[in-house]
Amino acid sequence: MPVPKNYVSPIRMSAKERALSQLQRWIIDGTLQPGEKLIDAELAESLGVSRTPIREAFQLLEVQGLVSMHPGKETKVTVIEKEDIFKMYSTMAALQALAAEVAAAVIVPEEIEQLRAINSEFANAIRNGQAFQAMEVDEQFHNFIVELSDNPYVANFSASLQIHIRRFKYVFLKQPVDATQASVDEHAAIIAAFEQKDGKRAYELMKLNFIRPMQELHELL
Repeated sequence: MPVPKNYVSPIRMSAKERALSQLQRWIIDGTLQPGEKLIDAELAESLGVSRTPIREAFQLLEVQGLVSMHPGKETKVTVIEKEDIFKMYSTMAALQALAAEVAAAVIVPEEIEQLRAINSEFANAIRNGQAFQAMEVDEQFHNFIVELSDNPYVANFSASLQIHIRRFKYVFLKQPVDATQASVDEHAAIIAAFEQKDGKRAYELMKLNFIRPMQELHELL
């Protein structure tokens, strides 16, 4: 199981949190491949922690659906099916579109400027080929809108889906700049709808922002 040997441990995190964070990233970026067997001793050595935090992280990753555990046998990275793209993205599109529609009615100029700054950071990450950072900033953009909608059900369901969508989104954002610039432009259009307090347009634009990548990813994979 090849894993990086130059891992630098983040500060101010427990061993379990560090293990969970890094294992999530390795599953998302493909360092740990779908179906790959995970060996706690090897991962513990690579991350500089004991086997206990690794096993605790496995349990949380299983809850998130990123690994499957078979006590006494093995732990493997879950396999992702191509057809799951439609199920995940269409559901997320509906949740995020609802959040955008509600947010359009309550957003204030300062919050619009925050979204504009986040989108600028997103564009820079894409231009610089920083796919993982672009993914994280994109999530920041959408999470901010969900927060504005003040709907805990949308927030909880979106967070759960987001973990799985990350595995697809990372592949999408690794494409050439011209293939991902549309996401930046769609964000800008959503911001413009917010400025106009146009909830209906914000709803449609947000839905497009998820449906388009869904269709492109299905063709790409």
